[in-house]
Amino acid sequence: MAIAIALFFLVILAFSIAGRTADTRDSADWKPSDGGFRHT
Repeated sequence: MAIAIALFFLVILAFSIAGRTADTRDSADWKPSDGGFRHT
């Protein structure tokens, strides 16, 4: 079970680094986004 949890967080980390996660706090910092995705 611990391996599954670690794998879950590693997948989230990999997608976050790759920029594939949606920004659900779109108006929190008042920066524009493209459909919820931040292009920095």
